[in-house]
Amino acid sequence: MTEKSSLESTFDVRFYETDALAHVSNTVLAGWFESAREPIFRFFTPEMDLKNWPLIVASYKIDFLAQIFYGEPVTVKTYASRIGSSSFDVLQELWQNGKRCSRGITTMVHFDYNTQKSVPIPDDVRQMLSEIMWEENDE
Repeated sequence: MTEKSSLESTFDVRFYETDALAHVSNTVLAGWFESAREPIFRFFTPEMDLKNWPLIVASYKIDFLAQIFYGEPVTVKTYASRIGSSSFDVLQELWQNGKRCSRGITTMVHFDYNTQKSVPIPDDVRQMLSEIMWEENDE
């Protein structure tokens, strides 16, 4: 396996994010993954201008691989796994104590809300996404 470049975000597991089974509720991961995509959002809009937001979520899927527990921080590693003409996939892994606990894929579309249509990903953004590209043989 080769060393990959990723964006990393670390979160403290908060008590209220746990459920009756004493592990993190499955609903929490979607929020952590979205928060960890902020650096990618900044590729498209560095100022995070919500009035001119350029992205829309087309789909997401989260696989739960191991339980996540209160009391230890988690790290989300974020990669691009596919770059199309106007859409791209974000692959994310959630790690706790050196163990991969979850994996998710989100399809994002570069979107013009005024025309309600997808638009091509600019070349400079495409380059930034390629710098965090997950290679298929890296698993």
